[in-house]
Amino acid sequence: MTASSVWVFRIVLIATVAAMMAGIWWLLQGLGLPMSLSPMGIAAWFNSQGSLGPLLLLLLMVLAVVVGPIPTLPVTAAAGLAFGLLPGALLSISGAMAGALIAFYLARLLGREALHAKLPTNPLFGNQGSQRLLFLTVLVTRLVPIFSFALVSYAAGVTAITTGRFALGTAIGMMPMTLVFASLGRTFELNPLFSITAAVAVLTVMTLLPWHLNRRRHSRLALWLHLDKPPEE
Repeated sequence: MTASSVWVFRIVLIATVAAMMAGIWWLLQGLGLPMSLSPMGIAAWFNSQGSLGPLLLLLLMVLAVVVGPIPTLPVTAAAGLAFGLLPGALLSISGAMAGALIAFYLARLLGREALHAKLPTNPLFGNQGSQRLLFLTVLVTRLVPIFSFALVSYAAGVTAITTGRFALGTAIGMMPMTLVFASLGRTFELNPLFSITAAVAVLTVMTLLPWHLNRRRHSRLALWLHLDKPPEE
């Protein structure tokens, strides 16, 4: 493909995804999605939609993950209230995974090439990025629910992580907290102190670890993470 055709493809891709998200938002608004996004209000709305309820949950989760500002945790809690713990959790995971893959591929097609060119030896962005380190990064950030689901998905897309490892890390990492929040229902609440502490700790480790490993590529941890092993597709 020529440079001009690549840019045309990217513009069409962005326009298509934007149109899809706008269409989903228009549909949800037209059906009366509560603006407060409280778990009880959303759950009541899901139930009022009859057989369309599960489909609307999937669409809302996709929109929340791809667009970003819409919080996923209240939606997960509402899913547990409306459909029960396990069905609500499975629906939430399915919708979030679909949205995560859309964001991942969007970022990969738009930004991966540029970052790889600027950081060819970086353990996260280089061509020989550590798949183990990247998998653990996705897994840990999914386990801590205060990280933006959308931001993690877009960020992963520009790294060297393979699609399979991204999907696996996302699925495993989101499962525990999805079950927890789907079971909370009316008692849905995040402890602010715990959230801030966890976020600072994880961000510190994830920021310093790649820098440390890049300087000590022959350490035991660096060897275990396969920093010099090309990613498997």
